[in-house]
Amino acid sequence: MLILVPILLICVLLGMYLMRRGVTLTRDCRWRLDRGAAGGPVWRCAVCGGIARGEVTPRHCQRRTG
Repeated sequence: MLILVPILLICVLLGMYLMRRGVTLTRDCRWRLDRGAAGGPVWRCAVCGGIARGEVTPRHCQRRTG
């Protein structure tokens, strides 16, 4: 019975890690692609107002703190 506690703890921690891995860091951000912007494609967030450049949807919030 005592051996089951560490195994159960490892399973719970592994499950928590696997569930967290798929979550992005842009919790409330709604990214919109602006292809007509000067200098290439620009991603703009409708929620926080963040701006990111590049072809791939941003995974991190560009919100300015402070």
